[in-house]
Amino acid sequence: MTEATSSHDHAVDHTHPVSFGKGVQDSLRKPAVELRRAIPQVYDGYRQLHGAAFAEGALSKKHKELVALAIAVRAQCDGCIASHARGAAKQGATDDEVAETLGVCISMMGGPGTVYAPRAFAAFREFSQASQ
Repeated sequence: MTEATSSHDHAVDHTHPVSFGKGVQDSLRKPAVELRRAIPQVYDGYRQLHGAAFAEGALSKKHKELVALAIAVRAQCDGCIASHARGAAKQGATDDEVAETLGVCISMMGGPGTVYAPRAFAAFREFSQASQ
């Protein structure tokens, strides 16, 4: 730090809660719409792939969302975390199911898991509470 800056310049603002769910999705909405307009065939193909992968099958939609949430945490992708936390909430996942899923992430990832798993849990709870 230089003399012109103080430690307060870099302090975390605790007066505004961080949203790891809706806030992340809101920040991505406009750029995603713009890109989708530029390459609609790519997005249509992705939508079809997503629909097929997440269809009810040997694994339930809920379990597929939990797997996707774990992969999102591993990928350290906040947009993916928000999307699959929302999906898990929509499919009726419980706090305990999500917590155990994230526990496996922490076990497999170590330190980075202790950063991204809590983000995923906060996002899930945000969407879960909103749907109640």
